[in-house]
Amino acid sequence: MSKFNHVDLDKSKLPTVKGKRVDGFRFYSINGKNYPSITSVLSIRKKKELQDWRDKIGDKVADWEMGRAARRGKATHTLIEQYIKNETPSIRDVLPLGLFKLMKPYVDQINNIHCLETVMFSDKLTVAGQVDCIAEYNGKLSVIDFKTANKERKESWIENYFLQTCAYSMMYEEHFGTKIDQLVILIAGEDGTMVPFIKDRSEYEDKLGKSIEEFYKYYQEKSKDKDVS
Repeated sequence: MSKFNHVDLDKSKLPTVKGKRVDGFRFYSINGKNYPSITSVLSIRKKKELQDWRDKIGDKVADWEMGRAARRGKATHTLIEQYIKNETPSIRDVLPLGLFKLMKPYVDQINNIHCLETVMFSDKLTVAGQVDCIAEYNGKLSVIDFKTANKERKESWIENYFLQTCAYSMMYEEHFGTKIDQLVILIAGEDGTMVPFIKDRSEYEDKLGKSIEEFYKYYQEKSKDKDVS
């Protein structure tokens, strides 16, 4: 008997395309329109902070650390996805297995999965992206994001994660007519910490709209500068 139940959802309206990078940002080509990924949209909010970090440790070390974090996150995501799909895990690396072990008791609170690693978009928000998971968490339909980190994260550091899941919630409502209020961020750290954050979508809707406006303004100005040069 399968551990996780998967809801039979009509996803025919959702795209199957993968994003591609344009001018340093990821875009999705959907129905003749190019929508930026919500991750790219939110990245400009941390642009100065990221550049300060790169300046402090140097580009070579920064590139190495970002690559390592990406590989760690991808491997851990794969383990979680396989587990939720009731499949046998295929990764044997110690670090992602350890992070998965930390996260597993919280993943076990998930059921009735609606979406898993699914590309979504919004014509209203004019953004797209790939959601980690939409399912019931402790019995309440939620947008769930799985994250890994070097050390424990504080809530004040992860506003972008809530904005990202808020966007996925609004995308889901636009396509399927059901509002999802609960946003869940599960973060496993290499230091052995495992912290669940649960928030209400209403806290982030206005800021999400402003962040999308800021991205389009930034991208248009960047495009103009490129044309001039």
